Amino acid sequence: MRISFDLDDTLFISPEKIKAEPELKFPFSVIYPDRLRAGTVSLMQYLHDTGNEVYIYTTSFRSERYIRNLFRHYHIRIDEIINGARHAKEVQGNKAEAMPSKYPSHYRIDLHVDDDISVLENGKYYGFRVYLIQENDMHWTEKIIEQVQKRKKTSFA
Repeated sequence: MRISFDLDDTLFISPEKIKAEPELKFPFSVIYPDRLRAGTVSLMQYLHDTGNEVYIYTTSFRSERYIRNLFRHYHIRIDEIINGARHAKEVQGNKAEAMPSKYPSHYRIDLHVDDDISVLENGKYYGFRVYLIQENDMHWTEKIIEQVQKRKKTSFA
């Protein structure tokens, strides 16, 4: 199964508002100031250990190199990264009609995790699956694992 995650306010959070993973050690904490939501490391390891692919799908224009290296410092392997530039080129392209800000089915993503209600609404309209994460949900990792397990069962039934 292929699962994608948004960055801003989903995996990258403000530690003043939401519990975060430990900060990277200096100088990496300066090079990579974005902080990961607590539980991200163990969730990503679990997803890979159970045979899933982990994608990042963000509207931000952070470089693929920055994103991949930040996660690498947390010992997290990311299978694919779709940033704002890649989405604009591959999804929007030369289409006259405005495409949604994220279009996971274009990349054969089975489940996208995001904090933005408009992404959830686009998922309903365009037919892709979205799990909407809440800001202070302390059980978000268990809920995503549950969603993944449920989708795997239905795909094999």
